[in-house]
Amino acid sequence: MSEPLQETLELLLARADDHQPSLPSGLDPASVEGAPRPERLPRRAEVPLLDRPDADPNALPEQRWGVIAPEGGEGDQLLRAIAPLVEYRARQQDAEVKLYRVPPDMDAVQAVAWRERVYRDERVPSEERPRYLLVLGSPEQVSFELQHVLAQGAFVGRLHFATPEGAPELASHRAYVDKVLAHEHASEQAEAADVLLYTAADGSKATVQGHQLLMEPCRKMVEARWLPKQLARRLEVLRGEEPEALPRVAGAVRSGVLLSVSHGLGAPSGGWASAEQQRARQGALCLTPELELTADTVRQSSFLPGGVWFCVACFGAATPRKSTFHAWLSMLAKQKLFPGRPEAVLDSLPRPGEPPFLAALPQALLANPLGPLAFVGHSDLAWNFGFANPVNLAESRASRILSALEVLAKGSRVGVALDALMRSFRDVNDSLMSVYQERQEALEEERPDPTDPKRLGYLWMLRNDLRGYLLLGDPAVRLQLRRATK
Repeated sequence: MSEPLQETLELLLARADDHQPSLPSGLDPASVEGAPRPERLPRRAEVPLLDRPDADPNALPEQRWGVIAPEGGEGDQLLRAIAPLVEYRARQQDAEVKLYRVPPDMDAVQAVAWRERVYRDERVPSEERPRYLLVLGSPEQVSFELQHVLAQGAFVGRLHFATPEGAPELASHRAYVDKVLAHEHASEQAEAADVLLYTAADGSKATVQGHQLLMEPCRKMVEARWLPKQLARRLEVLRGEEPEALPRVAGAVRSGVLLSVSHGLGAPSGGWASAEQQRARQGALCLTPELELTADTVRQSSFLPGGVWFCVACFGAATPRKSTFHAWLSMLAKQKLFPGRPEAVLDSLPRPGEPPFLAALPQALLANPLGPLAFVGHSDLAWNFGFANPVNLAESRASRILSALEVLAKGSRVGVALDALMRSFRDVNDSLMSVYQERQEALEEERPDPTDPKRLGYLWMLRNDLRGYLLLGDPAVRLQLRRATK
């Protein structure tokens, strides 16, 4: 029988040199009580605006599919590289694909302004505005802020492959397009999805919590409901004790969904030797204290072919220029209330003047013809809040992530699955803002502050944790299942 979980803040980040957790003891829950209020974006940017709420979300003729590419010559090259996919989606929706060209490095306010001025242009009929949006380019060319703003009301994914120096790798874009088209035209379809659940066996408190609060509830739900209802064909549960278990089992999965919990690799103790080394290794997975799963591991071998991977780990999908937790961790450093250097986890962020970047592992997987069609992972620090109760961190709320997996298993497109998780983000964001509103009203009316600082801090952490999830790949792809609608 497992021991009761302690209510601590656990981070899924390990040092790249020794694979030890960056925050081995976690943080005291009291540390979040002074967390700063998130910036409120203009025009209620994080409230979804559904143009056609009555339409089938999976029907491309009703929802449309479009592309966002950077301005300039590199954007032109990227559009040429994915031209076969654009032509195919145009035939599917029986309409020309809408192409948007955007300026580089937009911040959140600029992203909201672009969405209102261009994407939601009143002169464009709502039925012609694409709800599926494929972003091309690096996060420096097309910012994470724009992707996040658009994801509140649209199904957004990003496709970008880069050389070690950061230049676009056009051959990989073409390889991904060929893979998607091959799966879309495949005559063989599975009756139901394979489900693979993997927890790294490193013995850390963070992965132990991940197993108990996320993996065990998911296993029980798949066994009790998915298998009897044929939402899943089979279930594989791995704890990682066998070093090669994950790549071996994932290589044999077909039309599968993989959910994993592990530490993502961050900066080694002395920092990254170069930006190239950081882009090559950061976000790779620490499977055991001795074994990593890196881009080189999966570049050519079979790994979840035709499937979708939902990866819970720090920087699993990308590394931003600035973490949403930056101000809070800096505040803890100044107060010196907690042991060690909690702000040291920020050493994994790019140095001043260096750009944000996508992790090499999902890039290699998506370019691999024998790899998955899409990857959902974290673009910031990943904590235990995403699958825990914001009132009591020792209680599970695995349903947030399980709801996205269930959408996939029922045959929906991956953009619809990510939106299921974004609904949880929007609910939490609304709750958080309402608590801040209560505090402001009490201040104006000279009443005692009615807010519980612990609850406020937990909501703040949960909101930022959920906000970090990012979809890599075409948001219109889905598992090749017979139950999938056309």
